[in-house]
Formats: sequence, C-alpha cells, structure tokens
Amino acid sequence: MPNALVVIKNLSNTYRSRAYGVFGRERSQPVLDHITLEIGHGEIFGLVGESGCGKTSLGNSVLGLIAYEGDITIDGLRQNQKGRLSRSKKLARKVQAVFQDPGAALNPAKPIGWLMEEPLRIHRLGTKLERIQKVDAMLHRVGLDPGYKTRRMHELSGGQKQRVCIGCALMLEPKLIVADEAVSSLDVSVGAQILNLFQDVHQRLGLGMLFISHNLPVVYYICHRIGVMYQGQILELGTAQEVYSHPAHPYTQALLEAASGPDFSRALTQGPPPQGWYQGQGCRFVERCPWKRPDCRKTSPPLSNIAPPGKAPHQVRCALFLPRPEA
Repeated sequence: MPNALVVIKNLSNTYRSRAYGVFGRERSQPVLDHITLEIGHGEIFGLVGESGCGKTSLGNSVLGLIAYEGDITIDGLRQNQKGRLSRSKKLARKVQAVFQDPGAALNPAKPIGWLMEEPLRIHRLGTKLERIQKVDAMLHRVGLDPGYKTRRMHELSGGQKQRVCIGCALMLEPKLIVADEAVSSLDVSVGAQILNLFQDVHQRLGLGMLFISHNLPVVYYICHRIGVMYQGQILELGTAQEVYSHPAHPYTQALLEAASGPDFSRALTQGPPPQGWYQGQGCRFVERCPWKRPDCRKTSPPLSNIAPPGKAPHQVRCALFLPRPEA
C-alpha cells in the first residue's frame, strides 16, 4: 500500500508474570506473533476475533502503551518500542484512542468542558477563548450541546459518555483513531448511534481508524477492510464485503455462525477455546477445525492470496488453500 498511514512489520509481544509475586517463577505468555499489516489514509480497518486473541494488545502497541518487538510507523513517524515512557507529544497528536469503558477512561471529578480542553492545554494549543470555542464546536460535532460542559461523568448516560470520549480523542485532530470495543458495553440502539457518529466523523475529517471488536457484523457495517485474529495471528485479511460474504477460513465461518447463534462453542463443533496457545508446529486452529487434515499439524501455513487476478487481495492462512504436494 503506497503512502500508508500505519505500517506494522513483524509485530510481536509477550506478557510476563509471576504466579506468587516476586518469589514466583517468571512465566511468559506470547500474545502477538509477527503481525504485518498496513492501514491507509482515511481507511477504517476492522480487527475481529474472540477474547484473548491479541486484538487489544495490537491496539495498545499502536498507541504506544506497551512495549513490543517489531516496527510501527504512523504517518511517517517511527514509534519507539519501549512503550508509554517514551511516547512523544508529536506522535500523540497523530493517534488517539476511544476505549471500551468510557466511565473508566475519564476523570469523574472534573467537568466535561475541563476534560475536553485538557488535550489542548497539554499541547499548549490556542488561547483560553479559542480552546473554549473549540470545545463548544466539538460538543456539537459529537451530538451534545455546550451545556454539557458543566456536567460530570455521573450525570451522563453510557452513550453520552462515549460521545465525550470521542470528542476528547478528536480535539488534537489526529490522523488515526484506535477504537477498542467502543460499542460493546452499550445498548444496541445506542451502539448503532455511536457507529453512525464514527462514520460521520470519518466522512467529515477523513480519519484513519483501527476499529477493534469481537462482533463481525458490526465490523462489516463500518469498516473497509477486515483482519480476523486468532491466537496472535491474522488468519484472514480482505475487504469487508469479501470477508463477510465469502469467508474462507473455518474460523471466520464460525464467527459468522456465532453471530446468529446463542453460543460460540456450539458454532465451533470441535470444542471450546483452548487454554493458551497451540504448542505444535502446525496451524493454531487445528484442534477446533472441522476441516483439518494430517498436514495441518505439521506446518503453519502462510497468508496466501486467494483472490482472482484483478480483484482486491483476499488473504487466508489455511492449508486448504495451498497446493498439495504431488505424491
């Protein structure tokens, strides 16, 4: 992708913990495994997968909140791998976040006007009057009136809190928004309003967006391209229309089945999610895949393009789409 807004190369991450505090043995749990992808200017890229697959870790890596291995470049600026302590103000103006729980993301002791003005004060942008005028304009943009400036978080509904979070993220006019499960804690009708607000903001400002969710239909509704994650890997990557209408990987097919069924483990007839990563050399989905074959346990397949010539790329990490060796 020429002149991509976000370029991620060989992104890996491992969490380390001790079972009994400082006296316990250190344990390592890999979370991301050499992920490479790009997000274009003005593109809404969706990242979907069940809990624990690494979606949030990828988003936090892009935000510079955690340390990682690999390279992340945002609008020409290469991010430092050490995480939050080295995050620069210059990079912060290019990428902002909208988190899952708006009530926990904002200071409950401060009024809304103070919270929305805070990014401008930190970056020393504008005079006091100019900052107040920008807060008023931003409240209008996210569907609230200036009277909300004097309210505090406990006086707002869940949807209003998320609108405030979106407004705070937009105050610095970033190039990229990372929205991590931004509608999962909201009612269906309120969540639809927030999705429409994201689309309106995208159309008006031309923002790039990394939209993270476990709900494939929601991602299909708002995104241009979709990446399906499982155990730290991208299993399928393509346009939203292609991935949703013609899912190729068995895991993507199961996600779509689960969207219309009451239980995810019922959609995956081969069993519930495993505890930890698959430790074998083959495909990580092999233990749950209904279409597995013997060679799936031997080697991990690469992402392969299955789209016909002249069509947008549709990449799948599955041995079913690789040429079988001749006998």
